[in-house]
Amino acid sequence: MTGERDAPRPAASPPRRLRAVVSGRVQGVGFRWHVREAARRAGVTGWVRNRPDGTVEVEVAGGAHAVEAVLEAVRRGPPAARVDHVVIEPATDAEWPLTFSVR
Repeated sequence: MTGERDAPRPAASPPRRLRAVVSGRVQGVGFRWHVREAARRAGVTGWVRNRPDGTVEVEVAGGAHAVEAVLEAVRRGPPAARVDHVVIEPATDAEWPLTFSVR
């Protein structure tokens, strides 16, 4: 008889830190709060902010699967948003927060 103790545990995903810049109709449509809630559900840290050029910037850190879940929410956006383009690259923030925040 096998119990929970005998069940294989999923391998922990390696940590990732990524930056995304999102263009389209992404300001004034609840985009930052949408990303914050996705980050909260995924248990990642980082931040999201509006940029003067009309894009939204996101930096996120956590396990690879959790970071990918947040990036999927970024690509989808909230209902009122229109995501035209997402550029993803390594994160640049030198000081890393302990939580996820809207800046």
